[in-house]
Amino acid sequence: MKKFILSLAVLAMGAYSYAQQITLEGIYGGKYRESSLFGVNSLNDGENYTILTKDGLVKRSYESTLKKGQSSDVVVVPGKFEGYEFSSDERYVLLQTETKGIYRHSFTAKFEVYDTQTKSKVVVFDGKKIQEPLFSPDASKVAFAFENNLYIQDLKTNKVTQVTTDGKKNNIINGINDWVYEEEFGFVRNFDWNADGTSLAYVRFDESKVKEINIPIYHNNLYPQELRYKYPKAGQDNSEVSLHVFDTKNNSTANVNLDGVQNYYIPKIKFSSKANLLTVVTSNRHQNNVDVSFYDINTKKVNKLFTETNKAWIETDNLTVEFLADNSFLWTSERDGNNHIYHYADNGKLINQITKGEWEVTNYYGYNPANKTLYYQSNSNNGKRISTERQISSVSLDGKKTTMLTKNNGTNSAAFSKNFTYFINTFSSITTPRTISLVDSKSGKDLGVIVDNTSVKEKLNADNIGTKELFVLKTAAGNELNAYVIKPKDFDANKKYPVLMYQYSGPGSQNVNNSYFNSNDYWHMMLAQEGYIVFCVDGRGTGYKGEAFKKQTYLQLGKYEVEDQIAAAKEIGKLPYVDNSRIGIWGWSYGGFMASNVLFKGNDVFKAAIAVAPVTNWRYYDTVYTERFMRTPQENASGYDDNSPINYANDLKGNFLLISGSADDNVHAQNTYELSEALVQANKDFDMAIYTDKDHGIYGGNTRVQLYRKMTNFIKKNL
Repeated sequence: MKKFILSLAVLAMGAYSYAQQITLEGIYGGKYRESSLFGVNSLNDGENYTILTKDGLVKRSYESTLKKGQSSDVVVVPGKFEGYEFSSDERYVLLQTETKGIYRHSFTAKFEVYDTQTKSKVVVFDGKKIQEPLFSPDASKVAFAFENNLYIQDLKTNKVTQVTTDGKKNNIINGINDWVYEEEFGFVRNFDWNADGTSLAYVRFDESKVKEINIPIYHNNLYPQELRYKYPKAGQDNSEVSLHVFDTKNNSTANVNLDGVQNYYIPKIKFSSKANLLTVVTSNRHQNNVDVSFYDINTKKVNKLFTETNKAWIETDNLTVEFLADNSFLWTSERDGNNHIYHYADNGKLINQITKGEWEVTNYYGYNPANKTLYYQSNSNNGKRISTERQISSVSLDGKKTTMLTKNNGTNSAAFSKNFTYFINTFSSITTPRTISLVDSKSGKDLGVIVDNTSVKEKLNADNIGTKELFVLKTAAGNELNAYVIKPKDFDANKKYPVLMYQYSGPGSQNVNNSYFNSNDYWHMMLAQEGYIVFCVDGRGTGYKGEAFKKQTYLQLGKYEVEDQIAAAKEIGKLPYVDNSRIGIWGWSYGGFMASNVLFKGNDVFKAAIAVAPVTNWRYYDTVYTERFMRTPQENASGYDDNSPINYANDLKGNFLLISGSADDNVHAQNTYELSEALVQANKDFDMAIYTDKDHGIYGGNTRVQLYRKMTNFIKKNL
């Protein structure tokens, strides 16, 4: 885009102006932030829901939500809260304040229990900051964690019972996941009440054999402090996990013997509909053999119901187990080549496969016993897989009747009312910002819009946003890969444009989808205004195209994914409007691992790359994630080494920017330092930036603006 210098006289007259453009300050200052609903929770009556607003915890009617100018909002609890959770009878509500983050999902906070009838409050644990409070089913007690031990507070007497006493930092954790469980299984709380509130089951972590990572924290200290925690790297010792059940009647603890089942990992425990039966999901270290068992708290016996196996891996971080009233249960599996829902009897016998087809269930929402119907999200559009889209559907328990409840092409996600009469649908596409509407769960009829974000699109249009188009790219090897391209608004097919490619590429991930823009898209649009075209290609190993497509990278992460990015760049370079001497690539985390490898191995195709917080050797990453896809380095040394960018540093020819946060607890800066040392010893010139005390997200204050300005300047200089 041409730049004009306007004289003061012209400015004064207002005769001319130049087009507005996207800026980093606008992107990261919230100019294009979409409106939403926060903390949506359906109430038991199925006719009302609650949300968090500036006024406090608010109750709202589904139907009156749509009546313009007629607010049904009732403030349940006034004040400013960061989270909340109702008791099962909804008389009591846990209110969360003064939250302090720990890792990706975990935090400590202060909690109060508010009685909606008496309007009184009970402070939990004398106002100390605790973790993961959970009401007992009858709401008479709250279980919670504090400094690696579990406690139970009686809400009538305020008496606190200490369930465990051996908790110790970096040694023993009770009921709360260790770092690697939290990061890779995706949750924090690892304890559960039984149906009558007489027993509390929990997982205990013995971290004593796990090696410690020490990260210096500077933060204006004369002498740096240290973040010290246990981090099991691939092939090294994990925490030793064990299962226990605390009896609240006699304050005794039973140790559960899991010797008869796979017991290396315990990724899920959950009490069934029967108060005496605890479901325990366990797996081997390779995560390709999962046992589903019942533990009877009365007989103290473990009964293995069935075993799920896979030649590659099982998605242990995405397990669905839901019990019906008769104690039969629902389970998801990829055993037929796609992720589908199965119905099991309480003896472990398969009753039926509920969903079927060459598409996959991407989220399970719940079961309505009134009409024996399940609700789920999938990439099926009337039985046809559209891998870049998501629709909401219902299916009868016997699997014979399926109804697609959403009709718009794009990405739909749902939050159902307790009685499944309604669902709040959040929809977006590459042309439509997030739209939140109320939908009838039986017919799929859209009852009206609750939140719309047309103002975001208007701002982007005013700032001369370009276009984003989805397409399928076919490589010379015949691989058909989902892709998108971002072009400037004034795109000229007769010009030659430099190209920046973006990707993540991790197993089961997806960057190319029919949804509205995120902050990276806005930055890519900004680059388009600077004269660049941006492409993104989801290569082999990414998700939502079936198990075979996803799992072909097994045991060799970085091989086929890198081949596909190089092959895609060659095809992109053939386009008449692309300058194939000016192709670059960037990525973050797994995407940084990829960008490094692609630049080194594809040095005849790529001119520049940016790697942010990259893994540079899978030996440096954690056990659960890495070994799921690679097994251990002891078993698969070549898989680890053949695709490590450290081992290809000598092949760097183009321009390279390497970035990390010094306090990254996930992908340690060690990865960046080891690669930089390899490049130095290979006598290669490159650029590098370390963000002091920043974690894997590299944010805070002006950090994001400065980071993306640095990357923008690097691209403009070198591409």
